[in-house]
Amino acid sequence: MKILTVCSTGLGSSFITQLNIDKALKELGVTGVETDHSDLGSVNKGDADLIFVGRDIADAAKDLGDVVVLNSLIDMNEIKEKLAEALKRHGMDVPQGGQTA
Repeated sequence: MKILTVCSTGLGSSFITQLNIDKALKELGVTGVETDHSDLGSVNKGDADLIFVGRDIADAAKDLGDVVVLNSLIDMNEIKEKLAEALKRHGMDVPQGGQTA
């Protein structure tokens, strides 16, 4: 499974979001997931199983595949909740300790 975090330039916010996704994966107890970050112009449909973006570029990213839109790139509760839902959608097990409320 590969997750890409994407922003308009591929620098600041996508990198911060990647770090937060990595942290959330660890907190959820999920392994076997590769993460990376990129700019919107460099991403093509099929480059990743999941693509996380901020609301500001959601419309521009909608055709890239399974796009998860975050209202806040730093809200760990939102990130963990949406990440767990997306992983389950792709058939990955989220350990019991990793379930979110």
